[in-house]
Amino acid sequence: MTDDSRPRVLTGIRPTGSLHLGHYGGALENWLKLQHEYNCFFLIADYQVSDYADQIDNVRNWVFEVAIDWLSVGLDPENSHFTIESLIPEHAELTTWLSWWVPLGRLQRNPTLKAEMDDIGESVPVAFFTYPVMQVANILMPRAHLVPVGEDQLPHIEMTREVARRMNRLFGNDEEIFPVPKGLVGRVPRLVGIDGPSSKMSKSKDNAIWLKDDAETVTKKVMGMYTDPTRLRATDPGHVENNPVFMYHDAFNPNEAEVADLKERYRAGKVGDVEVKQKLAGALNAMMEPWRERRAHFESHPEEVREALAAGTAYSRKIAQDTMDRVRSALKLNYLES
Repeated sequence: MTDDSRPRVLTGIRPTGSLHLGHYGGALENWLKLQHEYNCFFLIADYQVSDYADQIDNVRNWVFEVAIDWLSVGLDPENSHFTIESLIPEHAELTTWLSWWVPLGRLQRNPTLKAEMDDIGESVPVAFFTYPVMQVANILMPRAHLVPVGEDQLPHIEMTREVARRMNRLFGNDEEIFPVPKGLVGRVPRLVGIDGPSSKMSKSKDNAIWLKDDAETVTKKVMGMYTDPTRLRATDPGHVENNPVFMYHDAFNPNEAEVADLKERYRAGKVGDVEVKQKLAGALNAMMEPWRERRAHFESHPEEVREALAAGTAYSRKIAQDTMDRVRSALKLNYLES
């Protein structure tokens, strides 16, 4: 069981399908360390699926896919709390109250929100304006001290800090309602798609290595990876910078001497793409093999996945109820108390 006295972490993922190596390097790797140092709340943010109206039939499966991915890489529900956002109604309540202290203009300037709205076009659902406020509520609900995020999520953390300070100043009465959380970016702030240095990984492009990929699939994807388009022969000097194969080597190959040797020979035109890719496939498959063993166990024992989600959500609900008691008292919402 977790130690309730430890500082708290809140972080999460929207359930939009299986997770990929970008999620691991940018987030999950960090979470594995933090779960031993902090009281961690790992949130499956199902309220925040960007195209929920179109994906409602898929979200249930995606929630379990995310949970299995977490369990596969080694997140421990005995040492942290797997939480389903929509099963804790206090998230929606806190979002409603906080929305009175978040100006619309502040949301419209959020770069992540602007990019997503540009993708949708003119018919932008109201939820696109409320989900950033809900992200603030997600972080403040367990009164988190630290929030591991991807680099692109740092604006959300800054907005959360602003809201926490404002609520403490306006309603704290010399007491802290919410800690002012800090953000923590993972070791790999951004990982490109396997199809090019300017490509973002996405389900629609299938240009990622998914955490659930078997060894044969990983090898096939790596051997087909984009490299240096200016290099026509193995004897041509090659570019290591902005080369996705070497980005993945830097991120996931623990043999630093091997990576340094490959880079030196690649720049000198003394090694071909095939060897570089074979070494990468070997490193990735060695890293992922324990994940596959754990995945096989949890896929054959789905009741353990449900138990992890149920226990974590129940614990988080108790914390949420305590937080909302504090918020209602601070906002003088306890109308019926004498």
